[in-house]
Amino acid sequence: MGTQKVTPALIIAITVATIGSFQFGYNTGLINAPEMIIKEFINNILSDQANIPPSEMLLMSLWSLSVAIFSIVGMTGSFSVRLFVNYFDRCNSMLIVNLLAVSGGCLTGLCKVAELVEMLILGCLVIGLFCGLRTGFVPMYIGEISPTALQGTFGTLNQLGIVGILVAQIFDLEFKFILGCEELWPVLLGFTILPAILQSAALPFCPESPRFLLINRRGEYNQEMQDESARMSQEKQVTVLELFRPIIISIVLQLSRQLSGINAVFYYSTGIFKDAGVQEPIYDTIGAGVFNTVFTVSLFLLERAGRRTLHMIGLGGMAFSSMLMTYNGMSFVFIGAILVFVAFEIGPGPISWFTVAELFSQGPRPAATAMAGCSNCTSNFLVRLLFPSAAYYLGAYVFIIFAGFLITFLTFTFFKVPETRGRAFEGQAHGANRSGKDGIMEEQHPGC
Repeated sequence: MGTQKVTPALIIAITVATIGSFQFGYNTGLINAPEMIIKEFINNILSDQANIPPSEMLLMSLWSLSVAIFSIVGMTGSFSVRLFVNYFDRCNSMLIVNLLAVSGGCLTGLCKVAELVEMLILGCLVIGLFCGLRTGFVPMYIGEISPTALQGTFGTLNQLGIVGILVAQIFDLEFKFILGCEELWPVLLGFTILPAILQSAALPFCPESPRFLLINRRGEYNQEMQDESARMSQEKQVTVLELFRPIIISIVLQLSRQLSGINAVFYYSTGIFKDAGVQEPIYDTIGAGVFNTVFTVSLFLLERAGRRTLHMIGLGGMAFSSMLMTYNGMSFVFIGAILVFVAFEIGPGPISWFTVAELFSQGPRPAATAMAGCSNCTSNFLVRLLFPSAAYYLGAYVFIIFAGFLITFLTFTFFKVPETRGRAFEGQAHGANRSGKDGIMEEQHPGC
């Protein structure tokens, strides 16, 4: 790290860590799972237990609980990030929480065999807790083991959770040879066990974060981390309350991703395309996922653009596309607008994650990551909950709301978000914070 070299061990460690991003994306993408089939499962189980069919309201409530509990519990998981990474370190934390992935996958995967709706809901709860923790672990670990000059490039790999969403969309196809059919939908839900086992087998061979070992356990270090340790020894422990002002940037960066409307598109894209007159909406949904994945990979070519600049380009492009999406008179115009929309997500998508790690020094970084992850899960939950109703009443004009959010976030980024490209972690933290006991954000030119 001190020599800024990319070694095979570094590539392997980052690849293993991004399996967690895949799991998060996959479980997020399951919102497009076979809803009617699972509702029928719930209906049949409750009918057998009570000898009378459940009311439509009860059926809808149980289905909504199964879907929404993922994000609700994810908030709790996000707040627990600091406890895990400070006590168990980064690699062991990822290893331990894979037990949640395996447990949740077993519960959801076996609920049909056991004929228990409670297993389905509990499994979704456990998976939500797992994903909430993952949102903090992966970007923090990747950022801390990456060379300073390549933190942005490697940080974008966290966005490859989009691949998990794409895989979930493909599996959702209701063909007999894919997992979206009536017989195999529990396998669709339990699939998350496999990447958890794969990552657990590989994590013991991955290096721990050198910054964690130095500052928390006095391991080996280079000059950059030695300087960071010296500064840390002069700092008092930082609480969440003391981070209020600088944490605002991290929270807004997370909100800019969720309230951009990107997840509304991925959660409900099939219905959106259908309402726009598309004949085979599921294939357009998969096409949008492929398009997003391709443009995410292209971020390797954009390291020199800078975090702040790329973020603003993404927000501006998505705002323009959102306004185009209000015109659904011709389906090909709408499809084109969707594709442009997901392409420009290369800004808010990855940058909202790894910039949080770059803004803070070792002490406050876990607390900041926890707060940012909680805001992500909270806004994710609100989008899941409110978008269907808003789309019902507003139709395609619902995207005007997202355009308004995007313009607001673009303005905030221009005036308040600093550029963190090319600086070591501690340099970034001190560029964003005052040198003093309170760690409060300095007012500075955003491009410095």
